[in-house]
Amino acid sequence: MGMQKTNHSLHATSVDWRQNHLGRLLGQAMRRFDERVFYLMAHDVQVPLALSNLASKGQVSAAHIHLTRHLAIEGSTLTALAQSAGMSKQSMGDLVDQCAAWGLVARQKDPRDARAKLIQFTPTGLAWLKAFESAVAQVEAEFKEDVGEQVATVIALGLEVYAGPARQEMR
Repeated sequence: MGMQKTNHSLHATSVDWRQNHLGRLLGQAMRRFDERVFYLMAHDVQVPLALSNLASKGQVSAAHIHLTRHLAIEGSTLTALAQSAGMSKQSMGDLVDQCAAWGLVARQKDPRDARAKLIQFTPTGLAWLKAFESAVAQVEAEFKEDVGEQVATVIALGLEVYAGPARQEMR
């Protein structure tokens, strides 16, 4: 028995769908958005120099921004933070260790549970968070300028519906 015949219903033009589908476009858009946010943060005078240097050298990744998005202002336990971010506790722990080494976060005793540690932004981390907020706002404004206010609104509404909690369940 040899190899099965290839399916001749796949034409040369069928390659287009692999390069131009919604998932790929969303991924490319997200990378462009995050790269622009990192660039702005690397050049923000409010960001501590050491952190802007890390951002400009590409050492800050989407994972670091993930922590920035999910860490509660009042602090979070590692378990709650990992759950909120959709990461394993071990992966989040590694990320927290790195961010603590950079001075973004610190582990404190949790006043509600003596066995737990509360991860909180440091003053440097709060400056980082403020720079992140500013960069995201600027990139969103640039997006609206590029595609137009109405298109940006439709895209945002569509993505909210598509990514919403009801869509998380597999059909």
